Amino acid sequence: VEGGESNYTSTEGVSLPRCTLYCHYLLHCQEAKLEPVNAASFGKLIRSVFMGLRTRRLGTRGNSKYHYYGLRIKAGSQLLKLMEDQQYLAMRQQPFTQKQRIKPIQKVEGMTNGMSLGAGPQQVPVDISTQVQHYQQFLETSRTLPEFLDIELQGKVLPEGISVEHVKAFQQLYREHCEAIMDVMVNLQFPLVETLWKSFWRFSEGQTSESDSANIHEESEKRLPRSCLVLLCKYEPVLGWSRECDDTLYQTLVEILIPDVLRPIPSALTQAIRNFAKSLESWLTNAMMNIPEEMVRIKVTCAGAFAQTLRRYTSLNHLAQAARAVLQNTAQINQMLSDLNRVDFANVQEQASWVCRCEDRVVQRLEQDFKLTLQQQNSLEQWAAWLDGVVSRVLKPYQPGPSFPKAAKLFLLKWSFYSSMVIRDLTLRSAASFGSFHLIRLLYDEYMYYLIEHRVAQAKGKTPIAVMGEELSLSAETESLEPPAKLARTDPRALFSTGHTEN
Repeated sequence: VEGGESNYTSTEGVSLPRCTLYCHYLLHCQEAKLEPVNAASFGKLIRSVFMGLRTRRLGTRGNSKYHYYGLRIKAGSQLLKLMEDQQYLAMRQQPFTQKQRIKPIQKVEGMTNGMSLGAGPQQVPVDISTQVQHYQQFLETSRTLPEFLDIELQGKVLPEGISVEHVKAFQQLYREHCEAIMDVMVNLQFPLVETLWKSFWRFSEGQTSESDSANIHEESEKRLPRSCLVLLCKYEPVLGWSRECDDTLYQTLVEILIPDVLRPIPSALTQAIRNFAKSLESWLTNAMMNIPEEMVRIKVTCAGAFAQTLRRYTSLNHLAQAARAVLQNTAQINQMLSDLNRVDFANVQEQASWVCRCEDRVVQRLEQDFKLTLQQQNSLEQWAAWLDGVVSRVLKPYQPGPSFPKAAKLFLLKWSFYSSMVIRDLTLRSAASFGSFHLIRLLYDEYMYYLIEHRVAQAKGKTPIAVMGEELSLSAETESLEPPAKLARTDPRALFSTGHTEN
């Protein structure tokens, strides 16, 4: 905290977000090539400089953050300029360790925010962290992390050596940890997520002694010793609570990063999100290498559902932008109508009926509505509204009720089968608009999956992330008994087409 008093001053009646101070500190460490301490230890250092500094949680319930109360940036400080243009967010550091010095800011070919965009030599380097304000307009930055419920002990006996105070300390530290992840994600500092994970789970390099590790995490150790952290990671109420918190955190992050799956997103931002999704499971596994398997399994499953969702939503968004060009081209639309009118839908229904057993009137109405919507040259958003209406109409008889999730998944299977039959007919007829239909079919299948996913989650009273996490957990269990189910572990959509049913 060298230079703290030259940039900050104690002032009654004002406050400064705790995460803002820590970001300034990380930048200082980067520029001075110093090794930073974790956020908890930094808080202790700040209090040693500004005696009597208080911490307050400001904001309405569900929209609050921790602030240092009675502290502000000095009027002449250069940090004010950094606050205005947010250049302090462009910290291209790799995850911090005590054995690794921070490298100065540098452009690395083919890298974005510390993550590769591609191996090609012609790849133009793009660093989204240096243009945070530009990219944040595509995010839902106003969304905040909902409050977590308290850990309920459920009558379970506490592990030996664990007190209720230890449980409360874990709950508080975990909340602060999740809020810190929210902060770095909103500011597009994806690599810092690994740093935060390593800090919370008391990660230390293999050659680091226990005493060195304790020094690194000194403040965290005072609030919750590592030995207690390990014991709590085997305690069932804590495991269940952690899963619920992660589901809430990841669902909030999805809604921040991709608030509208159909709205155009810059390719650099899309690629950064996909690269982050590709890395996060390995980051988390590495950070938790000395944590009990019970907790690791829960954490990695939730992170896996988060990664899957980010990959699917960015793919859906990419398809949506490609489809816009088709739907706005009058000549292509006319060709598609001409080719579609040649499809023998009676034959399609006859071949599909013994598999799907759909009512003729339902299929005929979908055919007529599809042609009419195509003829009207509707926008992508109007098509999305039509698809949403189809889902509502077909599933209305099952809502609400315990059979709804199964009915929804079965409808998705039938929709996919019928669209495959239509594409097959177009292929056999060498339809001129086959390419356009193929693209539209991919988009509509993906968007249908998106709609069904949200409807099932709503019916279960859970988040879509939680539902996907359940599917991943179930498929992992099934995989150990049935080797052919391996596909389901890497793509939960496979469950919708392998005869999987609700218990």
